[in-house]
Amino acid sequence: VQADMAFISPKISGYVDQIKVTENQQVKAGDPLLVVDNGDYEIAVAQAEAQIATLSKTLDRIEAQTEAARASLEQAQAQKTADQAAAANAARVQTRAAQLLKTHVGTQAQLDDAQTAVEQANAALVGADAQIAAAQANIGVLQAQRAETASTLASLQLARDKAARDLSFTVLRAPYDGVVGNRSVEQGDLISPGQKLAVIVPMDKLYIVANFKETQLARLVPGEKVRISVDAIDGQDFEGTVSSLAPASGAVFSLLPPENATGNFTKVV
Repeated sequence: VQADMAFISPKISGYVDQIKVTENQQVKAGDPLLVVDNGDYEIAVAQAEAQIATLSKTLDRIEAQTEAARASLEQAQAQKTADQAAAANAARVQTRAAQLLKTHVGTQAQLDDAQTAVEQANAALVGADAQIAAAQANIGVLQAQRAETASTLASLQLARDKAARDLSFTVLRAPYDGVVGNRSVEQGDLISPGQKLAVIVPMDKLYIVANFKETQLARLVPGEKVRISVDAIDGQDFEGTVSSLAPASGAVFSLLPPENATGNFTKVV
């Protein structure tokens, strides 16, 4: 009589804080078997969440600064439009002043004032272009900072998820209904990932591996009903079903299968 047993092993390391089961105890799927001291894992989760909160505020601040920089860019672009209109008007005034001077209607002072206005308007245009370039550069810097912060935030969120996952692993639970066997851990033990701590035997999924003579195999087919008797339960039979037939005998799969031939020998070195 056999069963496909589940070996209970931790996925994290730590000291055993509580043992919830005893040897040969029946358990249900999901029942806690033992608890690992979770202090360090709770701290890891709290630290990750604190870092995420801080970085989220930084990201919000960068986004607010980016919006302000975009507003400054729009303002600079609007100012440039106004300066362009002023420069065009100053150029027209200069042209009229020059024409009036030629006809002796205007004066040289008027022409000089018009030329000064043109120079001031052109200088304002240069200043507007500089403000636009500065605003665009500021936006570029802020966008780079935002991308870097967002990437760091994503990494922290993954670290937080891993820390939370590790915290959940501090409670080892039964994978299915069964009986606890071969428990090899006590409270206070230091355990490590992959270490075998106990076995869960599913008593409702037992099966029998039986060996038959070659002459008996013709009557055995998958799906056939069989009657089973167990020496430990005298006088009671059980009904079963042939699940499958092995493709070869157990000896064939052994490391050194026997060969029943004349002169067969095994050399031991």
